[in-house]
Amino acid sequence: MKKLEEKIGYTFKDKALLEHALRHSSYINEHALKKEDCNERLEFLGDSILEYVSSEFMFHAYPGKSEGDMSKLRAALVCENGLAQAARTIDLGSCLTLGKGMDAEGGREKDSIISDAFEALIAAIYLDGGMEPAKKLIYDYVLNDIEEKILFYDAKTALQEMIQSERKTAAYELIGESGPEHAKVFEAAAVINGKRYGTGKGRSKKQAEQAAAYETIRMIRNHTVCI
Repeated sequence: MKKLEEKIGYTFKDKALLEHALRHSSYINEHALKKEDCNERLEFLGDSILEYVSSEFMFHAYPGKSEGDMSKLRAALVCENGLAQAARTIDLGSCLTLGKGMDAEGGREKDSIISDAFEALIAAIYLDGGMEPAKKLIYDYVLNDIEEKILFYDAKTALQEMIQSERKTAAYELIGESGPEHAKVFEAAAVINGKRYGTGKGRSKKQAEQAAAYETIRMIRNHTVCI
């Protein structure tokens, strides 16, 4: 927990709050603890704080955007995959308290588990130190590098828009799989008019395809390929 505090730049006054945020339901089920001893209630609160902070940010940062556009933008930034990436940046998975079964199944790498834990961490910081440090965590790891994140999350659409003027279409080919069954990593390639371009990896085929599209866009922008 000390290493986690150092990474996020916040030291808890009440360490029990941090422990609570890191405790998954699989652990309390195995140890016959009370339901409220897991991090699900904190996750509920953290989700609300995240929605408020991200909505406030969108409102001030994008005065020209409509309600619909801001909603789409917020959804892209605070989706499960986005929060999981934020959680991995601070190595949150290694800090979780999991049941032995869930741990053996690769729970520390599951997007659903670590994204929920990130929301629980937001709530724990809020309860321990107020809104400002909770907001700082969100700004530092969720609302950072927004334009690149948006491009990555919708890279397949962006790539198709880039090449449609040439009447070309992007397709995606699965070129590899690795890792155990519970924690597979997929690799995909973007294929345009029968030729492979960028490749990418992800914990699902969809993530791998997005990564491949994103890499292809980077290649086009850097003029390392000509489509």
